[in-house]
Amino acid sequence: MKHFDSILVANRGEIAVRVIRSAQQQGYRAIAVYSEADAGAPHVLMADEAVLIGPAPVKESYLDPGKIVAAAQQTGARAIHPGYGFLSENADFSRACEEAGIVFIGPTPEAIEIMGNKAASKRRMLAAEVPCIPGYQSEDQSDETLLAAARDIGFPIMVKAAAGGGGRGMRLVESPDELPAALGSARSEAENAFGSGELILEKAVVRPRHVEIQVFGDSHGNVIHLGERDCSVQRRHQKVVEEAPCPVMTPELREAMGRAAVSAAQSIDYVGAGTVEFLLDGDNNFYFLEMNTRLQVEHPVTEMVTGQDLVALQFHVAQGYPLPLNQDEVALRGHAIEVRLYAEDTANDFLPATGTARVWHPPRGEGIRVDHGLLQGQEISPFYDPMIAKIIAWGEDRDIARRRLLRALETTCLFGLQTNREFLIDVLEKEAFAAGEATTAFIGEHYTGDALQVAPATEAHAVIGACLLYRDALAGSQRAAVGSLPQAVGWSGTRELTSHFRFGDSEDLLIDVFVRAVGQESYAVTVGEQTHTLHWLEQGADAVRLSMDNVQRTIRYALLGRGEVAVQVRGRASLLTNQLAFTRGDESTGGSGTLVAPMHGNVLAISVAVGDRVEKGQDLAVMEAMKMEHRLTAQVTGEVIAVSAVVGQQVAAGEVVLEVAPDEE
Repeated sequence: MKHFDSILVANRGEIAVRVIRSAQQQGYRAIAVYSEADAGAPHVLMADEAVLIGPAPVKESYLDPGKIVAAAQQTGARAIHPGYGFLSENADFSRACEEAGIVFIGPTPEAIEIMGNKAASKRRMLAAEVPCIPGYQSEDQSDETLLAAARDIGFPIMVKAAAGGGGRGMRLVESPDELPAALGSARSEAENAFGSGELILEKAVVRPRHVEIQVFGDSHGNVIHLGERDCSVQRRHQKVVEEAPCPVMTPELREAMGRAAVSAAQSIDYVGAGTVEFLLDGDNNFYFLEMNTRLQVEHPVTEMVTGQDLVALQFHVAQGYPLPLNQDEVALRGHAIEVRLYAEDTANDFLPATGTARVWHPPRGEGIRVDHGLLQGQEISPFYDPMIAKIIAWGEDRDIARRRLLRALETTCLFGLQTNREFLIDVLEKEAFAAGEATTAFIGEHYTGDALQVAPATEAHAVIGACLLYRDALAGSQRAAVGSLPQAVGWSGTRELTSHFRFGDSEDLLIDVFVRAVGQESYAVTVGEQTHTLHWLEQGADAVRLSMDNVQRTIRYALLGRGEVAVQVRGRASLLTNQLAFTRGDESTGGSGTLVAPMHGNVLAISVAVGDRVEKGQDLAVMEAMKMEHRLTAQVTGEVIAVSAVVGQQVAAGEVVLEVAPDEE
């Protein structure tokens, strides 16, 4: 037996919070580690002890095995839980823990190595007679060999990083002429993310479901599964919505997939929590995709339908105890759906976003669970994954779970940065999702053209936002918003004054709003020919209870700066800027030849110099933000006249990287 009474959690954010919570509930002393950027983070505050391990970049802190082991030794931690990111699938880290006499709460280094490489794991699964997708997974990595193998497999194919995960180093290739570029970009991204450029090829399964089986093994040779999760709704091969059970699962299919997953785990003497992932086609044929030798981000849906605490189970088997239940004792009850709340700009190809959580109110309610590691006022930096929180709903059936989750998202409030919250609401409202018909093609099929563009503010947003700015100015606030009123404001008791607000960022979307106080805490607000009556009932720092046209409601808001207010009405949020608060003489500089950073991140490469000729569409620079690689391309044909950034530099969103003087027509 490997008894321990203290656990160091080698992770951050919601992952660390989740593991620390279970550790403390089970009576263990929980130790956190943190970077300089996370000094005041929730996981640090809730731990019994927390150790500073370095600066913000992950390679200098969370990804440094030596610093993690040293932190455990310094605090007397007897075990290390790696979370489900960073070092959780690092065999060398697992060995380092063993060599230091510290229990690694996870599988053996040998199991991690086999399943951590897509090529090696696929070879092992073929030997174990687990159904696999036709493909190429051999050691010869020359372009010529890969091109020949692709022709033998047939297009379309998937190019995948052998050591990868999370969609990084993965490319869908439709035709042979696209393959060389895909191989190059996939290798580059894989080397940057995982330190290995090894690739595999697989036949692309058209419109499959992504279905995974949760497995658990102990050191006594027992392996069970705890049902499946459907993770088909993805963008850039990263999961967005997960649910348990799978909407199209049958008892016979569950038995077959569960048996294959258990066989996969048994073939490598697996101990602990793991996930065997499959692609499921329309004829209920399933194919091994990969095995994640760790707990998954989406494990809460399994917990909610099985009633098991999977983290507590990890602690149990890591000490050498046998599993406390057998396969016949695993029962699934109800339905659970999880969504991942990301800091990202959905209208701009889901690029990661940064900012400060000015207002943060996670949802509550029957059947609702929220896993997060965010405090109001906390900064979302470019150094870490953009996932902010997981919001999960359980219901007696799938539709109850879906409706509860919709309601939870509509009451979730996060102001100060862009998120995918409203996109998630839209996904859950889609008829295809409600009917349980979503496949991995769901987002591509339902969000084309302008479908991801941010909806303009409604009249209700404009009316309430104008009133909030009016009241802020009237109160004599020292905020920059004081200057937003172009004329005097207020209720004097003997005369009425009207204030004018103009919202919108283009001529065809402008909304003119006129606010007039008609009594203490009462306002007449006119938009076009319509006048609305508002009565202020109670106002707090970020919420107001009001009556608008005789309908009472509570509105979440944030006054963000000069003439700016964020307002959330019926689950939809809008950022309103009073255009009359600004002089418009200074227009944005640069034009179409100026290449700016689309998000905060690190400059990985710049492929041109001043004086170089470039063509429109040519790759000029590469950035990395929140674990993703982004290529910056020329928007015009011309000559490079300035390079403002250098390789290795952290740049802010909107910062100029380089400038191209466009050719004269």
